[in-house]
Amino acid sequence: MALDLPTSHMMLKTEDTFTGRMFDAINGMLLDMLAAIARKDYDDRRRRQAQRIAKAKADGKMKGRPEDAQRNEAIMDMLRKGQSWNTITRATNCSRSTLAQLAKRVAPAH
Repeated sequence: MALDLPTSHMMLKTEDTFTGRMFDAINGMLLDMLAAIARKDYDDRRRRQAQRIAKAKADGKMKGRPEDAQRNEAIMDMLRKGQSWNTITRATNCSRSTLAQLAKRVAPAH
């Protein structure tokens, strides 16, 4: 984001329409250039971050949050007893996606 373009101040001082249009074009070009540079910088940072995460995972330094086995076992017991998903999510404060993953573990293999 460019808050202050030097050519904007020059536009205030000119009364010539041609010069005003030139400064308009220059300002537009500068904003486009600054936007392109900002986007490239953003993409570079995202790419480098992804590389660092991949390296950390490969080195075994980034394993994610460990599973709460005790809570998950209690949730699976509730599922086995036939309690509804809404009851379980209210009681355990777990997400429906977590509940879906645990329901797959409980479901008998066909």
